[in-house]
Amino acid sequence: MSIDRASLAISVRELSKRYRIASSDDRPNSLPELLHRKLRHPLRARRKQEFAALTDVSFDLAVGETLGVIGRNGAGKSTLLKILSRVTEPSTGTVDLYGKVGSLLEVGTGFHPELTGRENVYLNGAILGMSKRAIREQFDSIVEFADIGPFLDTPVKRYSSGMYVRLAFAVAAHLNPDILIVDEVLAVGDMQFQKKCLGKMGEVTSQQGRSVMFVSHNMVAVESICSRCILLESGRIVFDGDTRSAIRRYLAGSTVGVQEAVGVYDLAGVAPEATPGYVGNSVRSARILRRLTVQGAEGIATNSIVMGEGMRLTIDVQDLSVVSQMVSVRIKTEDDLVVAGVHSQLRPLNVLVPNGRPDEVVLEFPSIPLMPGRYWIEVAVSEGQKGKVIVEAVDRAAPLDVVPSNLFGSGWQVQRGARFGLVLVDPRWELRSAGKVIAESEHDVASPALPVTAIGKQRRALRK
Repeated sequence: MSIDRASLAISVRELSKRYRIASSDDRPNSLPELLHRKLRHPLRARRKQEFAALTDVSFDLAVGETLGVIGRNGAGKSTLLKILSRVTEPSTGTVDLYGKVGSLLEVGTGFHPELTGRENVYLNGAILGMSKRAIREQFDSIVEFADIGPFLDTPVKRYSSGMYVRLAFAVAAHLNPDILIVDEVLAVGDMQFQKKCLGKMGEVTSQQGRSVMFVSHNMVAVESICSRCILLESGRIVFDGDTRSAIRRYLAGSTVGVQEAVGVYDLAGVAPEATPGYVGNSVRSARILRRLTVQGAEGIATNSIVMGEGMRLTIDVQDLSVVSQMVSVRIKTEDDLVVAGVHSQLRPLNVLVPNGRPDEVVLEFPSIPLMPGRYWIEVAVSEGQKGKVIVEAVDRAAPLDVVPSNLFGSGWQVQRGARFGLVLVDPRWELRSAGKVIAESEHDVASPALPVTAIGKQRRALRK
């Protein structure tokens, strides 16, 4: 995409970045073996190979534009932002920046751990080339936005990751950079802070005319603030255009189970990969997930579930450790928004056979409280402390269509939409006059999704 040079904030041309990595073929397995090799061949260097993190990347960013950068783990997103932030140098190509750059790449980037929050605000401002007076003018706004007032004069090495991010973003956004670069680090903050940050980025572009580059795996956030989006695959730009089209192409490239029959999906032929949103960053070549079968309330394999009814998932596995590994299942929208997630260690497991190796994992949902629409089921296996190491993951193992029904017997079929949201709820209504109930919603014939509780029955009995 070509932009008038007079209105450019960033211009990137044929940018490439290559790293030299050591080959693991001749890596010694022990210290004695290492010493033996050094003594026999003291001058022989280990073989090295090159890894291309970015290849021939070219694009322009206009003043006042918000550009999203999306792609799977390892696509080159963070490398690109580090080059633009002058953290690392490119191997080839050129980068022209027309203005001051404020970056938020990793928790603590640009902060000195021994300095207090107050001192780091002035340090970051000095790095951006701002005068002490200019920093002082924005100081109160920064502290208010970061909401760390009581800890302002505490060394940042004692901050939690959330406090780090709050202060770092507040500094980056308020010290008037011409270009604001934000990586996935915002995911560390809580939901309220993320919402505040997204609002601030929108304000920076719409009201202040500054430019923003935003990397995230949260497609809802990307679509809400980015007018244009770049999709990276294996270090190359494969799409540069409107955000919605970029997201569709990104999601179309997800790992998807192969349908064998209605409600039955082959997972063994899908390349395992780390799925965005998980904590882990390590993927192995183990093939544990074999097949996924989706069954409805009547036990029949299906692609569709009536809203409010139950669902059973049967996952065929091999070489799964009951003790050290756990299976995770998440339900996501077509925009990759996670609406539900569970894993096999969320509830205590009563291990009947300690050394047993299961060939099936069965997960039952008494009801699916989702509004009608298309969803996706994601399946993963992880291990380590709190499941931080992903062994295998299929982010779109099977589609799930939730269909509407006359769930409450009122004649209304609840439809999905902005009016009703994603989650099905069944409140109890009462109309009162002078404290006396004159009308109430009927719950004697309970919906399968939300049965009448014992407390509810007691209330009705007392009322009668």
